Amino acid sequence: MQPQDSKDLTQVGPGTVMGDFIRQYWLPAIKSDELEAGAGPMRLMLLGEKLIAFRDTLGQVGVMDHRCPHRGASLFLGRNENGGIRCVYHGWKFDVNGHCLETPNVPSPANFKESVHAHAYSVHEQNGLIWVFMGPQNHVPPFPQFEAAMRSEAVIEVQMMQRDCNWLQSLEGDLDTSHLGFLHLGNLDADDVKDHPLEHAVKNRSPTFEVHETPSGVTCGAVRLTQTASGEQAYWRTTNFMFPFWAQIPGGRVPDYIEIRAWVPIDDNNTMHIWLRQRGHRQGSDYPLKDGRPVPGTTANVEFLPRTTDWMGRWRIKANEQNDWLLDREAQQRNHIYSGIDNIHLQDQAITESMGPISDHSLEHLAPSDRMVMRTRRRLLNAARDFQNKSVPAPGAQNPEVFEDVRSGHFVAPPSLSMLEAIAQRKESRSSIEAAQGSNIETVRPI
Repeated sequence: MQPQDSKDLTQVGPGTVMGDFIRQYWLPAIKSDELEAGAGPMRLMLLGEKLIAFRDTLGQVGVMDHRCPHRGASLFLGRNENGGIRCVYHGWKFDVNGHCLETPNVPSPANFKESVHAHAYSVHEQNGLIWVFMGPQNHVPPFPQFEAAMRSEAVIEVQMMQRDCNWLQSLEGDLDTSHLGFLHLGNLDADDVKDHPLEHAVKNRSPTFEVHETPSGVTCGAVRLTQTASGEQAYWRTTNFMFPFWAQIPGGRVPDYIEIRAWVPIDDNNTMHIWLRQRGHRQGSDYPLKDGRPVPGTTANVEFLPRTTDWMGRWRIKANEQNDWLLDREAQQRNHIYSGIDNIHLQDQAITESMGPISDHSLEHLAPSDRMVMRTRRRLLNAARDFQNKSVPAPGAQNPEVFEDVRSGHFVAPPSLSMLEAIAQRKESRSSIEAAQGSNIETVRPI
């Protein structure tokens, strides 16, 4: 990682290499229930831009620059009324598409309002989540076909959590799976997890990694050879990166684990984590140990700070650097919780935020266990620079079907199979299962 590489990967404002690249994709931004029809607008920061979001009296969602195009007063102070947002400075009114509806302080000419337009972005609302497209508004791409985003709210739940650091190191926390055996499970031994979904990850904390580039991004498999009643088997945990900031973790069993995680840049130093996951699905850490105890470090819930109206006022968690992420030194020292932090999400949050707002990549000493991180950085950097310098289309932006049939998870396969062969075998098994389920698979396609 050269200094320019780090800069190009981490900066997301308008005109930056990664900022312009990410703007070619639809961004998940707001839970639908955060906006009430006719209520006051909400401050929203995305990719370093200060915006407002509101649901007008007709129920339509608007996302636009917070500055009124008249004199620059903030439309956050505006009145949500009769199908638009009205600036309280001079009464100019705009609809959700940015069209100027009224300029009541301008006596003439009568058509003056037609020459004024607020800078608004395209919006798509589906299954409890509001998405924003911040690229060229005359070239809006198709909606991405992520499986979890296609499933209805009855099947998929949306969780959000703000993280006080750069989007790249947040994303890489999901792609680095070898930390599972230490940060999350470091205080367990093989006897604790016998016949448990996490057994193999504890018995062998240094797996071998296989990494491949795909049309949607990068896929990685961590493999551990293990003895079973039927002989030696390969235990795989597969992880996916998908453009531009999506990850899938091996949190459940293939072929029935459905989830996807976005790391949406708020600005260079802050990230919104948006997790679409299957309702009621149990992850490996949800299963008790053989003696009935929960997995240590999984009993506390994430607590959120009260919501405020400032730019960073949404989905902030109580645990942060100022209170040491609620680190319990006693629990750490007596090895009750390896990290001393009692929540897996908080453990990840503490680690990535402790690196600083933007990690200093010049201090790293990357190892073979970091192959997924290295390959994803290279894939992102090459794609973003090719888009900027050669006008090569952003992968998947115009052909969103490449995201449709991608899942992660853990499974056991014959050791003679490569990762891609084992995944193909699992897909065949999944197709058989879903064919048998038929109409029980609830899917909603985009409009």
